[in-house]
Amino acid sequence: MSTNQMNRSGLLVAGNWILDQVKLIDKFPAEQSLVNILHEYTSNGGSAYNILIDLTKMEAPFPLEAIGLVGNDFNGVRIVDHCREAGIDVRQLQMAPDIPTSYTIVTSVKHTGKRTFFHHRGANSLLDIEHFDFRISNAKIFHLGYLLLLDRLDEILPDGKTKASLVLEQAKREGFLTSIDLVSEDSDRFSTIIPCALPHVDYLFLNEYEASRLSGIDLTETVDPVEMGSRCADVFKIIFQMGVNEWMIIHHPDGVWAARRDGKQLFQPSLRLPQEHVVGANGAGDALAAGVLMGIHEGWPMEACLDLGVCAAAASLSHVTCSDGICAYRDCLALSKLYGYRSF
Repeated sequence: MSTNQMNRSGLLVAGNWILDQVKLIDKFPAEQSLVNILHEYTSNGGSAYNILIDLTKMEAPFPLEAIGLVGNDFNGVRIVDHCREAGIDVRQLQMAPDIPTSYTIVTSVKHTGKRTFFHHRGANSLLDIEHFDFRISNAKIFHLGYLLLLDRLDEILPDGKTKASLVLEQAKREGFLTSIDLVSEDSDRFSTIIPCALPHVDYLFLNEYEASRLSGIDLTETVDPVEMGSRCADVFKIIFQMGVNEWMIIHHPDGVWAARRDGKQLFQPSLRLPQEHVVGANGAGDALAAGVLMGIHEGWPMEACLDLGVCAAAASLSHVTCSDGICAYRDCLALSKLYGYRSF
């Protein structure tokens, strides 16, 4: 770590700011059929919003800062006020006129935790290079998510770069460690939008679907963890050739596979949770990222970072919303003593 990074403190998080309208349903409907809504919630959603709120609930001992766009409407005011009350620096969380705050209708099936998303892109689609001012932040880590769900930043320029890649390049020049997360889009845009950003990324978070689309190697087929680890090794090799600087973290219901650029690889099993603990999977990936980033910020070994990540994800699973299940990080870690880890 450079001297400049040692003198920095905090997380600066940018990207998607979404209000999730969560509907807990008894089953997923066939077309033109009816299901019952058992409960309804409105809560934080999107990578930036989720990670920052998760870190406040985990009692992260460092400053938290936001970058993004919301609409100049009731939902936008609600988001800014929520962050301000949570102690998050909102100087760069701006309100855009004449466009609504982004929102997602999330249907979560009670007995499986499986989610389906109906998304209105809204103000997030206008987030652009001019909305980032790295000079006013002394944060150690800059996180951007989700790529593929930020229209202006995903725009491909004539030189083949994206605006997101330029933002990340600028963050690196200013002395930040950089981190990104992707969205699970069903398209071929992974190969055209993501690779140009990776030389400016220190920590890459992605799930098995996103890793499959980016690498061309299928990780979504049901296999045992040994075979999964072998496939992940091939994925790591391919994506590191695209330029990731430090670590790749692939999260999956069974656990987390992680690799460092020098070849070190780790596997952290997820917690062995009873079915009644699992209420909804919405936000579990962001909770895992929040836990890992907290550990990275604090200088923990990656093994400890991944452990907090899976424990934070397990806490998230206890509630249908993204963050209401999250607790102080020591209490998250205590879940591993209560439930233990999956064994393979």
